[in-house]
Amino acid sequence: QWFVSLYQEGSMLTFEGQKIQGSQNIVAKLTGLPFQQCKHNITTVDCQPSGPAGGMLVFVSGNLQLAGEQHALKFSQMFHLISNQGNYYVFNDIFRLNYA
Repeated sequence: QWFVSLYQEGSMLTFEGQKIQGSQNIVAKLTGLPFQQCKHNITTVDCQPSGPAGGMLVFVSGNLQLAGEQHALKFSQMFHLISNQGNYYVFNDIFRLNYA
């Protein structure tokens, strides 16, 4: 799981309204999702610098295509990246499906 190092113990994920804190809990949630394959088609990415320490706020929207499903799901996701000695980690992560 390559994304384990993206989160730290103070990190928080809000996934469809469910709040999860800590790298191990976040990774357990993401690896426990009820599908094996998911293709992301990104349509927009907006970024802003965040704070004096060189953080970055990133907002992404697009479509998710689950294996075996005919229709794509629209989603939006916000990441607050924090700089840690030249590397970044995800401090806040908010994910929502966008229903029409």
